[in-house]
Amino acid sequence: MSDHEFKGDQKVGKSVLMRWENNFRNYWVPKLPSWIETWHLTYLTLIWSALILVFSWKARENLEWLWLVSLMILAQYVSDLFDGALGRYRKTGLIKWGYYMDHLLDYVFQSCIVAGYMMIAPEGLTWYFVGILIVAGAYMVNAFLSFAATNAFEIYFFGIGPTEIRFLIITLNTCIIFQGTDWWPTTVPVCFCAMLAGFIALAYRTHKMLWALDMKKKKLIVRR
Repeated sequence: MSDHEFKGDQKVGKSVLMRWENNFRNYWVPKLPSWIETWHLTYLTLIWSALILVFSWKARENLEWLWLVSLMILAQYVSDLFDGALGRYRKTGLIKWGYYMDHLLDYVFQSCIVAGYMMIAPEGLTWYFVGILIVAGAYMVNAFLSFAATNAFEIYFFGIGPTEIRFLIITLNTCIIFQGTDWWPTTVPVCFCAMLAGFIALAYRTHKMLWALDMKKKKLIVRR
């Protein structure tokens, strides 16, 4: 497959914050220093992930450490937003490497966030967080399998994408700092069930779309 046929860097779909995000990215990417390379920004996710684990560990004793967890989430958002855009702007040609490493490290990052919550969670919720991590991974697997079948890379589900999820997590951290975690035994199972229901709906939608594409192709072959 030639580079121009690969569309892993061209995401399809829309999200709530997409318009604002595009304006923000398009304004700042040309202003980045010339010594910053796209792969520098990609690898920064490893640093943000490690720091999230450190700050979450500290949050076991003082929940105000979650302010720094939120800061790391914001930092990862900025570096993740700029890495692919910088590569396209400068035409560095790291499209396939960037596709692979960016999403691999995204999974590492989200795993560290979930692991951090497990550190501060009340007893009895461990398996719910394991389930949340599995379902979150399932969303990614669905996106990659659908992309392999259609060459259309969609990471926005029901108007919600990675940006919206990051800001929801930052909002959640703020609530935890002020309210603690006593409400988690009720809300964490509900969140898990909502994520699972959303994935089932997404998988059904993807299944119908791919079935329709195959049937359309099959009918064309029969007509010939």
